Amino acid sequence: MNRRPSNVPSFNQAAVIDALRSVLPKGGEQVDLHEPSFSGNDWAYVKECLDSGWVSSVGKFVDKFEQQLADYTGVKRAVVVVNGTAALHICLKLVGVEKDDEVLVPTLTFIATANAVSYCGATPHFVDSEETTLGLDSRKLERYLEDIAETRAEGCFNRKTGRRIRAVVPMHTFGHPVDLDPLVETCRRYRLELVEDAAESLGSYYKGKHTGNWGTASALSFNGNKVITTGGGGAILTNDDKLGDLAKHLTTTARVPHKWSFIHDRLGFNYRLPNINAALGCAQIERLPEFIRNKRELAQNYLKAFAGIGGVRFFTEPDFARSNYWLNVLLLDKHFADQRDSVLDLINSQGIKARPAWTLMHELDMYRSCPKMDNLDTAVDLEQRLINIPSSAILGEPHA
Repeated sequence: MNRRPSNVPSFNQAAVIDALRSVLPKGGEQVDLHEPSFSGNDWAYVKECLDSGWVSSVGKFVDKFEQQLADYTGVKRAVVVVNGTAALHICLKLVGVEKDDEVLVPTLTFIATANAVSYCGATPHFVDSEETTLGLDSRKLERYLEDIAETRAEGCFNRKTGRRIRAVVPMHTFGHPVDLDPLVETCRRYRLELVEDAAESLGSYYKGKHTGNWGTASALSFNGNKVITTGGGGAILTNDDKLGDLAKHLTTTARVPHKWSFIHDRLGFNYRLPNINAALGCAQIERLPEFIRNKRELAQNYLKAFAGIGGVRFFTEPDFARSNYWLNVLLLDKHFADQRDSVLDLINSQGIKARPAWTLMHELDMYRSCPKMDNLDTAVDLEQRLINIPSSAILGEPHA
């Protein structure tokens, strides 16, 4: 934990509340961290689905939603599934992650990233993040691999454990894109598959191109707190038509199409998104440009409100990216890291929902013995200083 030198002035926590109140709605009602917005065609499409009777994993809204996602993100194929974790699981299967492989993931991430690796019988291998993006540090990873990795005809191997390192899974933290170009080059040099955990980054762009286009396969999430929601849901993105076909096959219990017979040609998964959830997704994605516009406006309002407050800064997108600002971030100065919890207590006591970052993966009991970089200092530092503040799209509306 960073400690405050005696010559550094104390942190004015009340100023944080004043800044938040200057941006958020007046009236004293509770302000949630991120809530969905339902209007437009949400009710109409769900009713149409109910009236049709086609509410399960087959129906016109499933096909329509997949096409809308592919069109919006610019990928060739989108395959919708029951949640973002299932999407990540299948992405890893698609790129060949197998039992006893290692997969490089940031220790600063939501647990789904690590869990999806474990579902494959593989081992998460934790790496550090960078403060510019809050995501995986591509250049530090390159230096790390120079020390521990060995490339052979069969792929990349960890000299220390003897296991194959099969893939890298960068996570676009709170919607801010990772610096992908150097990571792509590292993957090429070390023969690693790239899978983007884009669960939080629908509507975010890296150098003018939507996230999810760099990985062999990538994953989205439509949980109730995401930019758009299907209640629960996710999607697999890929620019490889064969992988798209395989993703749809694997997520439909690997059933071979037939008029009546139930023939399954491999181990599959019952992961397809129901039509009723896809109906909601079709309506939500129609409003996605509006949601992104409002969320970026909210971020600008926060940036102005916190500009003159010492000891804390509002986190903004890296220069090479255009972020959806899924969850807005305050970063306390290093000297005030020991006040994070008291700031969280104060914000929440005012009816304003705020939370810290996730517990780092390498600190969780089930993952303590996994391989990791010797130095995870940036992730540790960020976790100690980071606070998420209300980020609902409705908060950025002109009348909000």
